Parts: sequence; structure tokens; C-alpha cells
Amino acid sequence: MSAARRTRSHREYRGRHQAGVRRQRGVAMMVAILLVAFGTILAAAIGFKSAMAARRSTASMAMDQSLLIAEAAEALAAYALREDKKSSPTVDHPYEEWAQPLGPVEVVPGVILEAYVEDATGRFNLNSLVGADNKVDPVALEKLASLMEQVGVEPKWAPIIADWIDPDTLPIEGGAEDSVYAAQTPPYRAANTFITSPSELLAMPEFGRDRYVKLAPYVTALPRDATLNVCSASGVLLDAMVEPTHQAFGRRDPKEFAKEREAGCFPKKDVYAQEFGGPQSPEWAKVQGRVSEVSSYFRLTSIVTIGSAEFTLYSLLERDQQGQTHVLMRSYSPD
Repeated sequence: MSAARRTRSHREYRGRHQAGVRRQRGVAMMVAILLVAFGTILAAAIGFKSAMAARRSTASMAMDQSLLIAEAAEALAAYALREDKKSSPTVDHPYEEWAQPLGPVEVVPGVILEAYVEDATGRFNLNSLVGADNKVDPVALEKLASLMEQVGVEPKWAPIIADWIDPDTLPIEGGAEDSVYAAQTPPYRAANTFITSPSELLAMPEFGRDRYVKLAPYVTALPRDATLNVCSASGVLLDAMVEPTHQAFGRRDPKEFAKEREAGCFPKKDVYAQEFGGPQSPEWAKVQGRVSEVSSYFRLTSIVTIGSAEFTLYSLLERDQQGQTHVLMRSYSPD
């Protein structure tokens, strides 16, 4: 083999060798890059999972802590209601001590509590639409229709709501039962039992948010035996209990109305009876047993702030004749 051919062969070999080395270096670099990328992804995933676990633990602890503090607020409310029963057993009005808001107060560093109690019987009880005989109560139905007229909601919804609550499956006049709800998308059935929240009104086909917003401030869902406290009821509701066009209280200046109540119960039951034509009138006889000056059911709202998180607990409280208070229901969402 000539020297020229040997030189050329050597150069070709050296070129192939260098190319192979470069390819090996490229593969090694790619493997290294992939290993670094996989390591980074793995580290990020582990870090994210650990951070989320820590946040879940913190949120869970904050939730438990807020519930304990809200239960303490329930105990304070029970004490205030018990003392009120001792001092004024025959009347409850929204300017007594139990109705004064608490806080904001720092329970422990970084934890703030606010709480206030409302008279739940200052609203129309939707469950009163069904009487003890499990039949629709015509007087309660009439008063709900009157209230709807006062607030700008069509009275036709009153029998529909009554049919939603009554236990039978036969619609009353103007009412609605399973056949109406089964035609919805998706289909469902009427509850046919007492409701626990006025928000169930939104289950009525086409009732809608606008009607609910108008009616919600004046209605509640309580046990059937709850009476309406005339000392806490709004002027609009007081007028509606008389008749749809009555405007003795609802049209009054709110500041003047509130000032009347600062001094005590207003209107008193005997004064309210005059709006019906006097204590001997047939209209007053219809509602006399449905109204009172004392309350048995109260709604406590407890707002607990821990750092940047805020928790709200709504508690329905019942106070018995002896002044003892019990929690009937708790909810994390308003009506």
C-alpha cells in the first residue's frame, strides 16, 4: 500500500473515530439533560405535594379551631338568652342585651370573633303553611299570599310552596306536585316535608333569584309551632298579616320605627289587635294564636377570622320555657 493511501486511510479512520466520539458526547449530554430534567420534575412534584399537604393540615386545623370558637359563641348566646328570660320573661325585642352584636374581639393572637343574634320568629314561618293535621292551613296560606303582594311577588306562588311542604301528593288549587317537577330537566320530585331553609324556594320551577331576593328577608324555616313575634317583625310583615293593602307600619319612616322599638316592644299585641278591628274582631281571631311578644327561636351568626381565612357558622337556637337554650341546627351557608 502506497504512503498516500495509508495517509488517506488513517485520516478517514481518525475522522470516523472523532465523529463517533462526538456522537457519544452528544448522547451523554442528552442523557445528562434528561436526568436533570427528571430530577427537577420529581423534586418539584415532591415539593408541591408536601406544600399542599401542609396547607391541607393548616386549613383542617383552622376549620377545627373556628368550629370550637363558634361553639363558644353559641355558649355565650345561650347565657345571654337565659339571663334575658330571667329579667324579662314576657317580652323579647331587638334592642335587648341579647341582640347586641359581639366583637370583633381577638380570642387568641391572630383569631378574631364576631357574632350576633337575630330573632328568627320575626319572620313568616314557611312551615306554618301545614297544620297539625298535615293539611294546608288556609289562614297561613292567605297571609303568605298577602306578604308576597306587599313585597312584589305574585301571590300564585303561595299554594305552590304549600304543596312543596305538605305530605300528600295531591295538588291543592293552584299548587304543584310531582307531575310538575318530573317535567323539569333534570326531573325531580316535590319534597313533601318541612323545609330547613328558605333557599328551597329556588326549587320551584321559574321562581328565580329575583323573587327569592325580594321574599327572603321576610321568611324563615322553623318548627311548625313557632309564633310570629310582633316586637321583632318588620313593618311590611306586620301589614301583610292584616291584609295585602294595609300600610300602617310598612310605610313608616324606618328611623321612626326603630326609635319606637328602642323603648321596648312595638307594637304591643293589644295595640296590634286594633289594626284588625279590635280584639273581638273575626280577623284578629284568625291570627291571635299565631302572634306573640316572646320568642323561642333565635339565629346566631358567628364569624371567625384566622389569618386571611374567614369561617361563618349559622346556628339555629331554641330557648325553652325554663330559659335553657339548645342548638337545633348548624350550617356553613346562609339561607
